[in-house]
Order: sequence, then C-alpha cells, then structure tokens
Amino acid sequence: MGIIVQKFGGTSVGSGDRLRMVADIIENSRKRSPIIAVVSAMSPTRKAEGTTNLLLEASQLALEGEPFAGPLSRIEALHLAAIEVAISNRDLRREMQDALEDELNRLHSFLEAIEVIRELSARSEDVLLSTGERLSATLLAATLRDRGLPARLVDLTYAVPEGRRSVDPLFFRGLQPRFAELCRPQDEDIPIVTGFFGLVPGGLLNSIGRGYTDFTAALVAAGLGYGEADEMQVWKEVDGIFTADPRRVPTARVLPSISPIEASELTYFGSEVLHPFTMERVTSARIPIRIKNTFNPDGPGTVILEGDPERAVPVTAVTAKSGITIFSVLSNRMYNAYGFLSRVFNVLNDHGVVVDLVSTSEVSISCTAERAETVYAARSDLEQLGDVSILEDRAILAMVGRGMKYAVGTAGKMFSALAGAGINIEMISQGASEINISCVVTNDQAEPGLRAIHAAFLEQP
Repeated sequence: MGIIVQKFGGTSVGSGDRLRMVADIIENSRKRSPIIAVVSAMSPTRKAEGTTNLLLEASQLALEGEPFAGPLSRIEALHLAAIEVAISNRDLRREMQDALEDELNRLHSFLEAIEVIRELSARSEDVLLSTGERLSATLLAATLRDRGLPARLVDLTYAVPEGRRSVDPLFFRGLQPRFAELCRPQDEDIPIVTGFFGLVPGGLLNSIGRGYTDFTAALVAAGLGYGEADEMQVWKEVDGIFTADPRRVPTARVLPSISPIEASELTYFGSEVLHPFTMERVTSARIPIRIKNTFNPDGPGTVILEGDPERAVPVTAVTAKSGITIFSVLSNRMYNAYGFLSRVFNVLNDHGVVVDLVSTSEVSISCTAERAETVYAARSDLEQLGDVSILEDRAILAMVGRGMKYAVGTAGKMFSALAGAGINIEMISQGASEINISCVVTNDQAEPGLRAIHAAFLEQP
C-alpha cells in the first residue's frame, strides 16, 4: 500500500481528548498503510482562543509596547491541560511539560526583543507562528509514543533554502521533493510534521494565508508523487463537502466526489473546502484528496478527483458569499470607446479593490467587491469616469457544476426557482469555465435563495 498523508486541523488536535482521537485514527490507518501526519496549531472550539490567534495577539501587544503575558498564559494553559489528558506515562508527561516550558521561554524572549525594537518583519512573524505547529506536532508525537508507536517529529520551520527573493509556482514545486525526503517514513516510523513551513520570502501568511497547513500536506503528497502516495486526507469537523451549507440548507447532503475545479469555485464563492493552491499541487500529481471527519472516522468522506466531465451532473453544489458590495460606473463615454475598461480597472488596482464578479453593458460596468471601504476609497477617482452607485449588504449566490455546459436550460431553471421564491436578482454573471452561474441578491435573501436553488436542482422531486 502507498503512503497516506493525513492533515489534522487545529480543532482536531485542540484538546487532550481530541489528540487521543487523532492518535486512534493514525493508529488504525497505519494498520493498512504507512502514514505521514501534518498538524496545525492547537485550537479549541473558540477560534479566537486558538494558538495562532494568541501568538498574533501577543506579537501585536509587544509591538505596541503593551504587556503580552496574557496570551502566553492562555497558550500555556491550553497545552498543559492537553498534556495531562493525552499522555499517561509520567516520565513522558514531564518531558512534554519541560519542552513546553522551554518553547515558551524562547517565545517570551523573542517577544521582548520585538517590544524593544518595535518592529515585526514578515520573517519574524514566521518565526513566531512556527511555535504553534511545533508545539502541537511535538505533543501529538508524544501521544503516539505513549501508546508504544514509533512517532518522529519533523520540524519544517527551517526547511526552506535560503536565498530566494520571491515565491512563485516554480518555488513551491522545488520544495516538493525536499519535503518528501524529510517526511518520508523511515523504518516504519510515523512522521509527525509541523504544518508551518518557512521561512518564506515575504512571510508565509502573506504568501499562502491561514490555509498554509493544508498546503504543507499538499507539498508533501505531491513530492512523494503518484505511485508512492495513495491519498491525501484532510481531517475536519464535517463529514465532507456538502451540496450546500447544511446550517443554511437542512436538506443538503454529502457529496461522494467532486472535481478540483468545482471545489475551487466553491471555495472562492464562500464554501470552506480547500485552498486552491492546495488542490493544484496535489491533483497535478494525480493524487486524490479526501475530506474526512475527525469525529466520524468511519464515514467515507468526499474525494476530490478528476473525472469524466461529460458524465458529470449539471449542478453539483450551491453556495453563498455574503457581505458583498456592488458598485457600478455608468458613462456614455463607454460606448464604442477604446480603453474605458482599462481605466476603470487601473483605478481599482490603485485602491486595492478585489473584484469577484463583473457585468458590462454598452454604457455601464458593474462589479462586486468584498471590502466596501476600498470601494469608497476609489469612488472619487471612479467618478472621473462616470456616475458611480454603490450598494452594500449584498450576497453572491453561486451554482457550480461541470455538467452545466452540456445541459440546456440550466440558467433559466435557476432564475425561475429564484423568481418562484420571490427573490429579486440584481446582477448576473457566468464564469468563463462554464461551470458556474452567479447572481447577486440582498443579504437577507441569500438563505432563501440557496434553498430555492438546492430544491430545484439537488433534491429528489
């Protein structure tokens, strides 16, 4: 059997009981295949109390010259409580307590230096954040050793070669074989890998975002390659990817499989699936990604894998992205004018306006953006081009499916379903890939809209 790369998020390892659950999963999985486990920093149910958030809070306090002992105390309490529950061997427990104390002492000294110089570079932030994953990986490895399993800590904090000035796809492809070599099981051991890797030019948070642990697992799996790695598993608190958010659409069901491009579209338009960078690395190596539930390990989950698009159903899932702002520029100068759209987007670029959807006519352009403040900052410059209107508190409804391009009447059925639910559509856009139809409605109509589309396409008549 090939290697399975398992990634466990912060809430999956967020307490002593949960660490033991993860250890059960690894122990049982290891009976069938060699395992590499990649872990995030510990995070209890409340995300604000997660280790990464507490580290960022402490660094901000140090930067402002304020006392930072509070966040460090909460980090210490979280990990000490987990050690007491997860590890029964007294000597190993003492070893972990000492390791925690050493790590926190180094962290305290580092924060004191930040407090003195009042500066936090991207590299320094990376060094700071690496503490969280190092603590959780060390503790999970100890939890497995407590059971007599040969777990080995793999710390990727300094695994990135020095000298790179920027990051790009070539940079990440170069990391894949290096990570695979560092993380490959040796003598049937179980590598427990820090989800943080760095130090990346410009900072890991800036380059990847908070999904960097998923990306680490993806680099490891892609580095092993098709044939050596059987699967990458992402363990979360849900049974898989749903046809819609089950909190908003009670009839939503778990999808057995989904294509990478569909999963990317769902992620972009509001569903928490996987970072597109993650899917790109793994699926390009032809390795399946499986989403599993830590609290329901026997469930099949959802597999992200390429399939035959001509056999795909028209609609796979529907999602919503709330808190959107629409802005429109109306100008007769746009008609038959060369370069008008270029001038609009130059203004948006100057003000850092990130656009989701675009819709145009002969004399107007309408766009959506997540951050209303950037739109208002760009307003005066946009008014040099035409009349500007801004509407806040909107939501994007997105319907995704690879079979959509082969099905006649899909858009008409979607709009009829929304009309039947009394929902007014303010803007329409179809993706160039022809697997996504999106429309904009008011925030309060997003949930009824989701349910109407889901009922029309994804529920049995």
